[in-house]
Amino acid sequence: MRLYSWNVNGFRALCAKGAWAWFKDAQADVVALQETKTEEAQVPEEHRRPSGYHSAWFSSVKKRGYSGVATFSRIQPLQVTFDLPVPAFQGEGRLIHMELHDFHLFNVYFPNGQMNEERLAYKLGFYEAFLAHAQKMRAHKPVVVCGDFNTAHKAIDLARPAQNENTSGFLPIERAWMDRFVAHGYIDSFRHVHGDMPANYSWWSFRAGARERNIGWRIDYFFVSEELAPRITNAWIDSGVKGSDHCPVGIELDCSH
Repeated sequence: MRLYSWNVNGFRALCAKGAWAWFKDAQADVVALQETKTEEAQVPEEHRRPSGYHSAWFSSVKKRGYSGVATFSRIQPLQVTFDLPVPAFQGEGRLIHMELHDFHLFNVYFPNGQMNEERLAYKLGFYEAFLAHAQKMRAHKPVVVCGDFNTAHKAIDLARPAQNENTSGFLPIERAWMDRFVAHGYIDSFRHVHGDMPANYSWWSFRAGARERNIGWRIDYFFVSEELAPRITNAWIDSGVKGSDHCPVGIELDCSH
């Protein structure tokens, strides 16, 4: 089973650049998008509901053209739900939950905490609410979580850790939550496959030729609950795919059990 996650930083803009041609080439069983910045009705039909896929779109109701997630699955989901079950963290179009036969799949666009202290507190609260919800779902079957976590977990996950110790996205308090998440039994699939391979990033600033120089951050992840770890057969970062300031990340799972 081949799964992809991609923060597209504006789905309609991505399509206008011709970058959505990537979708057919990917031959994915599941594609999870973040930061679509659109509503489903604004997307042309052929992109909104691609042939052969079950599609779910979720946009922000608090602010149009902001945030937003979409998930496409060849496998018919048993159920699809949206948002966290905590009202304080609803309405920004950040989470689609698909229950598949083998696992719960969460496509999440976690908040960015760089704007101010209030948004940082919101991000940390969202993290905690998500972990509680994932653990509740995991009581029934394994969990796969993909998306833009907006935090680089370890120093190896960004090009310039020393210069960013006081920047949201690499703050000790954010990284401590990532540690807690891992301690609860969630496996970083890329590190599981590749170990401490350096200079592998999924986001680069548009400024100062950062992507060309590979001055990036790894903030897009696939985590699986540890009971699925033996089924991870591959994990990768498609850094050559353009169209967004992020690139797609992917995993393969053996679902033949």
